[in-house]
Amino acid sequence: MTDLTPGFTGSPLDRLDHERDDPAALAAHIANPRARLLLLDGLDPIVGADGTLAWGSLADAPADAELALLGLIEGTPRFAALTMPPADRGAYPIFALLAALPPGEAATYAAARSLIGWHARNHFCARCGTPTAVMRAGWARRCTVCDEEHFPRTDPVVIMLAEHGGRVLVGRQPRFPAGRYSALAGFLEVGESLEEAVARELHEEAGVRATAVRYVASQPWPFPSSLMIACIAEVASDEIVLDTKELDHAMWVTREDVAASLAGDPAAPFIAPPAYAIAHTLFVAWLAGR
Repeated sequence: MTDLTPGFTGSPLDRLDHERDDPAALAAHIANPRARLLLLDGLDPIVGADGTLAWGSLADAPADAELALLGLIEGTPRFAALTMPPADRGAYPIFALLAALPPGEAATYAAARSLIGWHARNHFCARCGTPTAVMRAGWARRCTVCDEEHFPRTDPVVIMLAEHGGRVLVGRQPRFPAGRYSALAGFLEVGESLEEAVARELHEEAGVRATAVRYVASQPWPFPSSLMIACIAEVASDEIVLDTKELDHAMWVTREDVAASLAGDPAAPFIAPPAYAIAHTLFVAWLAGR
């Protein structure tokens, strides 16, 4: 069967969780003359001439910025500066860069972007409103008054293909480029299983009812910090009742349609999601019979 490797996975980082509560270990990594700092333009990656992420020395960090230890790559400490980034410009301006980055590089960037963004949004305690301080080498914050500890969060999102009669359902949102269709998706709600969230979202957005759900793969998505959980759901009927607040259009496509789309055939009925998006992985998995 086809080996599935979703985008933003495969980082070579050794995350060093066992050293995050060790101030001496953190100080040694900071003092290491080989330590490297991830270079960013706001929250966007800077790509070097070799097509990989650009790294500088720790001296390149702003004077007032705290450092987060991302981990080790080939024995070298890797850091990110916990700056207050400018207003998030969203994912779209950097998609071309992400498409060109090697998968492991994109995964390292995704971890750093999500971590920096989380710190920028969590300067105050959710329990008492007091300012928080960085702890665990940049992988947590602690309230300076009530001692509540806060950890980076990931928001789970189900993303799924509905399957019926040898076809799958694809939809497009208003923000998509012209011709682009993808799998349907939605946030997991409290008190739901993955299977329940898949069934609910499919019914809410397209009016179809799931009869069976199978898990395919998952992917971190750093815009700002989600975990995309990819599934395929068999549904009872191909009748579509579209939620026009969520989708512009939805349609059923065949295996031939999907294969043509993934191949970039200009005659294909839709443009497929880019390779680093897990919706692309879902199409590949479905074609492979996963």
